[in-house]
Amino acid sequence: MRARSVFVYSVLRLLAFLVPFGLLMLLPIGREFYWLSALFAAMIGLSISLLFLRTPLDEVSAGLAERREARRREASDEQVEDAATDET
Repeated sequence: MRARSVFVYSVLRLLAFLVPFGLLMLLPIGREFYWLSALFAAMIGLSISLLFLRTPLDEVSAGLAERREARRREASDEQVEDAATDET
């Protein structure tokens, strides 16, 4: 897994929330009901990430799957070695 892809995805997700939140806070009702601005910004950020951030998410998911598979293979190799050592 590349740290760069995780970093890029995280920054884009934060921007997808912070930009709408900042814009909503510019409105008078947004300043009065900040929790409502946060709620709408979260929904807008989720929608943006589902529509436009599919490729970075796929890269991060593929990296996590590769890491998990590598750990699984490593663990099984160790188990085979331990079993061979125990038999002798």
